[in-house]
Amino acid sequence: MKVYGLIGYPLSHSFSKGFFAEKFQREGITGCVYENFPLTSISELPALLERTDLYGINVTIPYKEAVLPFLDEFSPAAEQIKAVNCICFHAGKRKGFNTDVIGFKRSLLPLIKPHHTHALILGTGGAAKAVMFVLEELNIPFTVVSRSAQPGTVAYEALDAAVIEMHTIIINTSPVGMYPQTDAAPALPYDAITRHHLLYDLIYNPAETLFLQKGAAQGAVTKNGHEMLVLQAEASWEIWNEKQ
Repeated sequence: MKVYGLIGYPLSHSFSKGFFAEKFQREGITGCVYENFPLTSISELPALLERTDLYGINVTIPYKEAVLPFLDEFSPAAEQIKAVNCICFHAGKRKGFNTDVIGFKRSLLPLIKPHHTHALILGTGGAAKAVMFVLEELNIPFTVVSRSAQPGTVAYEALDAAVIEMHTIIINTSPVGMYPQTDAAPALPYDAITRHHLLYDLIYNPAETLFLQKGAAQGAVTKNGHEMLVLQAEASWEIWNEKQ
């Protein structure tokens, strides 16, 4: 039996286990199982890595950075972002990947139009770094927005109508608006949003955050994070099973 799984803590609301169970059944994949491995400390990881039946691991909060010292190689994205959410075992080596990058890029590309020339990234965490990597690959200039102005970022207070008009892609990587605080939204001048804007929220619960509702009310194209989640999980499966 080939074992795949997810490490993180807590894992009570994880997406991956249900996704892979359904995928294995739907596609007739046998001899494989996907399990949750809730690690209360990263110090529990070495014992898990000793398992000889382990073929691939996904990594979620809070260990996307903590796993780095346990790995031998990294994909270019994982190397630059310094965060890993997929580990592949091959030829005695452990290689780290960042499939958030793959999932975000594959879900964003079909939505990009010629007038989508500049982006605002709301938030500065690990997810924001994955978004930055993709926008750099696509040669789309971006501005990072944080709660207080820092080197390389602007504060929400600096976002006026002129800034919104110029930045026709707005990506929320922050947890603002996530369940159960569904009545919150990033502090933007939403009246300046138009039908030329694309609003993308990495949150998928609720399916339509207040951020997306406000954008849709102005005629903007909107997208939540569910497809990105599915695509990054599929990318993990591709990585674990590709001929290396």
